[in-house]
Amino acid sequence: MNSMYFTEEHELFRKSFKDFLHKEVVPYIDKWEKTGEIERFIWKKFGEMGYFGLNQPEEYGGMGLDLFYTVIFLEELQKINSGGFAAAMWAHAYLAMTHVKTEGSEEIKQKYLTPSIDGEKIGCLCITEPFGGSDVAGMRSTAVKKGDKYILNGSKTFITNGVYSDYLVVAAKTDPGKGGKGMSIFMVDRDTPGISSSKLDKLGWRASDTAEIAFDNVEIPADHLMGEENKGFSYIMEHFAMERLIMGINAHARAAYALDYTLEYMAEREAFGKTINKFQALRHKIADMASEVEMCREFNYSVTKRMQAGEYVVKEASMSKLLSTKIADQVIYDCLQMLGGYGYMEDYPLARMLRDSRLGPIGGGTSEILREIIAKMIIDKKEYKPAAK
Repeated sequence: MNSMYFTEEHELFRKSFKDFLHKEVVPYIDKWEKTGEIERFIWKKFGEMGYFGLNQPEEYGGMGLDLFYTVIFLEELQKINSGGFAAAMWAHAYLAMTHVKTEGSEEIKQKYLTPSIDGEKIGCLCITEPFGGSDVAGMRSTAVKKGDKYILNGSKTFITNGVYSDYLVVAAKTDPGKGGKGMSIFMVDRDTPGISSSKLDKLGWRASDTAEIAFDNVEIPADHLMGEENKGFSYIMEHFAMERLIMGINAHARAAYALDYTLEYMAEREAFGKTINKFQALRHKIADMASEVEMCREFNYSVTKRMQAGEYVVKEASMSKLLSTKIADQVIYDCLQMLGGYGYMEDYPLARMLRDSRLGPIGGGTSEILREIIAKMIIDKKEYKPAAK
């Protein structure tokens, strides 16, 4: 592995995490893909091993490690061929928990962040709405303050961990007249009256529970407001850089896994008296795919290094997600083709991988939205800045 980014300690972590996944997770993947429910014991094992606390503060039980441990965490999760399981883990650790760590009060961190790191509590992040999609500023959910409470009404959709999570980090309008500038973030307990969720039936990511969630006059204690009132949109935008980079890293990792599997298959599969990795047309296709995957990987590592150094890499993270997910889709499509009829069979990994990969250009901001965001930065010279601390 490239020593520009990874130390010996990083590689020891990679090996131990890979071993953990193959021992503790892989035997259950097919079951969870069929049931759409990841059993609670594995969350606790992840917590016991410290995997949910890689980038979390030590005072709450985290390990305070650099972002390249997170890169390894994401890459190895893509190699067990369950985009749904991987999503459930990283959505908890890097979507829900990021808001708790960054905007949560000390009391909220003690009550929710520490047990999240331990794997005792599972979180979900509720932003996307049925009528909004990528239009975060256009959300309709409201949280109206009444005395020492906020009354939450509205709905969310496509929420990873939205059925089985213990708490919900919810974005809602606290001042609808201000549009995106009137949005706030709240911590909401799952067992609060007025919350209902229904599981969505998806093309891929079958192991993860993805939900549509309704809030009907849900009472939230005023001290469950996270960060400042009406600053929610800037918090969301700030964390989108991390989410987009995560999805870019996921994409290059699953494409690399598909390519590695395909190379092994080609070395064994014979046609016309020789293995198919000897046919020039296929060899040159592999050369193209490997080059594209390597370009994505190197770019994503460099963006990670800049993020680790404190740079606000929203443009680069958006580019990472846009191109890495597009390339991964094409690479996996072409790898499946290399397997011929076997690629179309569920007994081989490419069929599931093709379904799982298709979410890449959709989730976390569609490719169409990302192109417009990038165009604004490049053509219109628009500057996006992190939320004021």
